[in-house]
Amino acid sequence: MPSTHLLIIGDRAALSWVVTEQRMAFPAGRAKAARALGEGDETFLYTTRGCFRNPTRDLGRIVARATIASPVRVLDEPVVFNDRCFTEGCRLQVSGLAPFREGLVLRDLVPRLSVFPDPTTWSVRMRRASLTLPPGDADLVRTELEPQLRPYGEVRDGYRWEPAPA
Repeated sequence: MPSTHLLIIGDRAALSWVVTEQRMAFPAGRAKAARALGEGDETFLYTTRGCFRNPTRDLGRIVARATIASPVRVLDEPVVFNDRCFTEGCRLQVSGLAPFREGLVLRDLVPRLSVFPDPTTWSVRMRRASLTLPPGDADLVRTELEPQLRPYGEVRDGYRWEPAPA
């Protein structure tokens, strides 16, 4: 039976790649956890407060709903973001996307999510590549996120980003 996961993204360049390429990549140290993701699993893309390099201004948000479209496997060519090497990955099929820098603020849901047994320390559980959600939590996230999602093609280009030349 498919499960549901939060895929946690902490970098704007990585977010741009994930959304526009509809792929997810994992660093070698997180490969074991990534292999818990199965083809057909539902995922929600979560951007951390630090994703846009201003954690005092930005909030952690769930910005997309997607399905794992291929098994996680070793990539033919690793992907690199900010000197971090991502060696394994999979394809995604994004089925709904919030406009850029919008989406469901996760901290507002934390008291209602069983995956966070202690709401005061919930952010500690977000220091990983993915987090599996219990079915009731997945239902709650899906219900709260749905009104904020748009068709992928309508908002995808807002996620395109090229770093400024050095």
